[in-house]
Amino acid sequence: MTAATTPKQNRRKRGSGATLVYQELRDEIIDLVLPPGSAIDEIQLAARFDMSRTPIREALVRLAAEGLVTTLPNRSSVVSNIDFLNLNALSLMHRVTTRLAAQYRTDDDLEDIRAKQAIFAQAVETRDVLAMIATNRDFHAAIAAAARNTYFETLFNRVLDEGRRIMRLYYSSFDDCLPEQYLKEHDLMIEAIAAGDVETADQVASAHADQIVKQIQQLIASDRRQKIPL
Repeated sequence: MTAATTPKQNRRKRGSGATLVYQELRDEIIDLVLPPGSAIDEIQLAARFDMSRTPIREALVRLAAEGLVTTLPNRSSVVSNIDFLNLNALSLMHRVTTRLAAQYRTDDDLEDIRAKQAIFAQAVETRDVLAMIATNRDFHAAIAAAARNTYFETLFNRVLDEGRRIMRLYYSSFDDCLPEQYLKEHDLMIEAIAAGDVETADQVASAHADQIVKQIQQLIASDRRQKIPL
C-alpha cells in the first residue's frame, strides 16, 4: 500500500503534523519514488495529509536543510537533484573521520558504533532498504562523533544526509541485497578503531568508500540509455 493510498488513521501512527509529512516525503525522496526535479505542490500535500499548509511548509524547510528539497525564487519547491560530486566528499570524509576515531575514540564510542553496526546488519539481513540507508548513515555518524572534531562531524553528517539517494542507487545495484563482504568492511573499521590503528582505519575506510564510488560509476556507465533518476 502506497503512502498516497494509506488510510489516514494508519498514517497518523508514524507521527503528526510536520513530522508526519517530513517522514513520508523523506522516505519517498530517498527511495526515488519522488525523482529529482519533481515539483512539490503544497496544496496537493495539504489535501493528501488532511492538514493546513503550515505543517507542510515546516516539513519542507526541514527537508531543504537536509539537501533533499530545493526552494525556488518563486517560493515553490522541487526535489533536489542528486549531486554526484558528493562522491568525492564522501570518500574523503570517510577517511578523515575514521582515522580520527581510531585516535580519539572512547569505550562509550565503541559501544555506540558496535550497536549501530548491529542494527545495520539486521537491516541488511531483512533487505529493508530504507532501514539500510538510515542505519548506514547512523553507523558512519557514530564514527564521526568519535573523531572528536565538531567541524568534520557536522560536515560529514551533511554529506551523509545528502548522499542517501546515492546509497539508494548503490543498494539497488545489488538488487537491495548487499554482499556480505561489504557488510564486513564495517567490522574491519570497528576493529581498526578499537585497536587505535590509524593507518589500517584509513586503508579500510578508503577501500570501503572507493568501492561505493566505483559501483555507482559502473551503474551509471552500464547503460546510458536507461532512465536512472539523477
